Amino acid sequence: MMTFSLWDILRNLLNGAALTAVLSITAFVLGSLAGLAILFARISKYRAPRAFAKLYIEAFQGTPLLLQLFMLFFGLSLFGLDVPAWLAACLGLMLFTSAFLAEIWRGCVESVPRGQWEASASLALTYGEQMRHVILPQAMRVAIAPTVGFAVQVVKGTAVTSIIGFAELTKTGSMIANATYQPFLVYVLVALGYFALCYPLSWYAQRLERKFHAPRTN
Repeated sequence: MMTFSLWDILRNLLNGAALTAVLSITAFVLGSLAGLAILFARISKYRAPRAFAKLYIEAFQGTPLLLQLFMLFFGLSLFGLDVPAWLAACLGLMLFTSAFLAEIWRGCVESVPRGQWEASASLALTYGEQMRHVILPQAMRVAIAPTVGFAVQVVKGTAVTSIIGFAELTKTGSMIANATYQPFLVYVLVALGYFALCYPLSWYAQRLERKFHAPRTN
């Protein structure tokens, strides 16, 4: 049995937490960009992009993230594509994130009163100008809190990538637990690591919720 001091355990877990943070940020940023494109397709006036966006969202919302990672990591190898674990993890989380964010944002856009569309149309604004100057600013106000809240799910979703060998926090903890035979200590520290990553986001989402949706009195 290898001898690990508490500092050795903490140092390795901090490295895993850093990879978890990098993967979460990368997947969330790329997923946001892809989700914005899917959003515009989902609310398009044309049937083909709407149908594609609906199929995309239902496919990634209706299947487990673990299965999506397996398809990327193992499935693509059947076609001669050697996908590294970090790339499969990033792509899987990005696709997962984009599908959910697109649907969250669609609800926010549709929450804007129809009168806002009609008023902006009466000003002879084009569809793009309506979205940019009237609809999206109002929808973004509603979308901030649930978007930040969903970021917590992305951070926790990184734990699933350990199954394909990506050495994030959970995978690092598993390897240390197997080497030290101290699973209780290690997994308590892993849980604290996820709490340290997720709690600030949850707290911030709650603050935004109160800020933007709290009743106002005159």
